[in-house]
Amino acid sequence: MLTVDFSRFPLAPGDRVLDLGCGAGRHAFECYRRGAQVVALDQNGDEIREVAKWFAAMKEAGEAPAGATATAMEGDALALPFPDESFDVVIISEVMEHIPDDKGVLAEMVRVLKPGGRIAITVPRYGPEKVCWALSDAYHEVEGGHIRIYKADELLAKIRQAGLRPYGTHHAHALHSPYWWLKCAFGVDNDKALPVRAYHKLLVWDIMKKPLATRVAEQALNPLIGKSFVAYATKPHLPRLSAGSTTSGASEADAT
Repeated sequence: MLTVDFSRFPLAPGDRVLDLGCGAGRHAFECYRRGAQVVALDQNGDEIREVAKWFAAMKEAGEAPAGATATAMEGDALALPFPDESFDVVIISEVMEHIPDDKGVLAEMVRVLKPGGRIAITVPRYGPEKVCWALSDAYHEVEGGHIRIYKADELLAKIRQAGLRPYGTHHAHALHSPYWWLKCAFGVDNDKALPVRAYHKLLVWDIMKKPLATRVAEQALNPLIGKSFVAYATKPHLPRLSAGSTTSGASEADAT
């Protein structure tokens, strides 16, 4: 189940991609299938080991084209172990709501992204997330849980302040919002409640079968109750100085 829409976020074979806070690796796997040179990074060692196993299985099964590469590694989002301007593409999906220093994470992503590079950021959407918080303290008051709820304008402002240029947004996973509302209402750890089990079966069926009816329904409902807010942005190229110009001269011009 992808949150990033790759029709709005183009990926070329050979692009160097960082999936930051990759979790179980869903976006990293898709980038690998598309021929990218993927680095999947997460602080959870158990998940990284599983992602590495899946990368190996995909290679063995021939799921990735020639030239594609994939690496899974542990790391800290606030101190990325990469040189400046290392990646063409950065994806961070459902991660920033967990991190106190979200501005620090944005700064690190901008640092390792090449000028002209693209970034995709997804977070839980404000409205559906507020419902979850209202229904259950246990949903967010856990170690490593959600510590903030972003409004779209707030996230876009932080993206701009980090030096990025947003170029598109959308919402995703409307059918998942009711599932989480049910989870919060019946207990986030209570998977035996009949409404929760029934809705989970519906979601699994939908993910596996991808029927047209639910695809159309979700597209119609995404603007209303989409569970995730997705933003796309680029890192601008630095302006080139004209012949004979100096850095200080450019600074003075910018100040006027």
